[in-house]
Amino acid sequence: MKKILIVEDEYIIALVQVKFLQKKGFEVVTVGSGKAAINAVKDFSPDLIVMDIRIEGDMDGIETMIEIEKFASIPVVYCTGNSEEAIIDRARKTNMKGFLVKPINNTELEEIINLL
Repeated sequence: MKKILIVEDEYIIALVQVKFLQKKGFEVVTVGSGKAAINAVKDFSPDLIVMDIRIEGDMDGIETMIEIEKFASIPVVYCTGNSEEAIIDRARKTNMKGFLVKPINNTELEEIINLL
């Protein structure tokens, strides 16, 4: 069973993603900040991270992935309301496997996960 870490600080969005992914048979953990994401990667060892870019705390989602990549190589799918080219360029410097603009289409998310 694939393990997925969702990093999303909006409770309703996180809940929808968790329910969808659990129905698809994934083990899912969700956190709301960069620091919590780093700790969750160490504790949970996910196969994939679904990362919001604007999250609680001092780091955004991309900065969080840069920190995670110092000790783990995990693919990431970014989910964000901001599709500015500068953001996408920063995201490409990580192990990005997808970039989805909110509101997230769960079918698109599932297609990306199935390619991994």
